[in-house]
Amino acid sequence: MWYLIYSQDVENSLPLRKKARADHLARLNELKDQGRLLVAGPNPAIDSEEPGDAGFTGSTVIAKFDSLEQAQTWADADPYIAAGVYQKVEVKPFKIAIA
Repeated sequence: MWYLIYSQDVENSLPLRKKARADHLARLNELKDQGRLLVAGPNPAIDSEEPGDAGFTGSTVIAKFDSLEQAQTWADADPYIAAGVYQKVEVKPFKIAIA
């Protein structure tokens, strides 16, 4: 099943993001290589694809897992959590209605 993982950043997270970005992206690329990633990306803090120093307010991932528990376990192991980027992570089942 697909799961939506929404992670909310702490304030001024950009320096923290930069430090852990390579490891964060490597995990997402593993899901992509396994055919389990629908979409992933950050939420810019301003109305711009390149927010610069404004940074980001969070991240959204939609990926396939065998269960909600597995999705939560994967989300909890994100390098951005260890780096202090995320203050809150929500994992919810997701159903594609229109693609």
